[in-house]
Amino acid sequence: MKEKEIIKKYRKDDFAIVWKPKLCIHSAICVKELPEVYNPNEKPWIKQENASVEALKAQIAKCPSGALAYEIENQKQEKEDTAMEDTKVVLRKNGPLLVHGNLEVTDAEGNTEKKERITAFCRCGASENKPYCDGAHNSVGFEG
Repeated sequence: MKEKEIIKKYRKDDFAIVWKPKLCIHSAICVKELPEVYNPNEKPWIKQENASVEALKAQIAKCPSGALAYEIENQKQEKEDTAMEDTKVVLRKNGPLLVHGNLEVTDAEGNTEKKERITAFCRCGASENKPYCDGAHNSVGFEG
């Protein structure tokens, strides 16, 4: 039985931050970039009213796992933000392999899944969500 994905939306007016906790690898880029918006020690942990829509869009585009996205007036993230001409691969020190671009990932059984923007692939082997990173490298002391 497939586990239901949790999706949380933090809405203000016509702009909503969409957070998928299962995808989050806890890189803390959001907290470092906009600490006035993202504070995991508070409830709610996201206070989008503390930054401009443009600042939020720019920060969300840097999320390495794709756990953060946004919606405007019930529309998905704007296509120009997700379209990429070139695929880029970045190796995070002691962390995942980040692939920037639009991908089609095929598993061992032949099932395919489309990924957009940034996809974080596990390098440590400890992820419970293989081939994707779930942040387990932090708890197993992975170095690489």
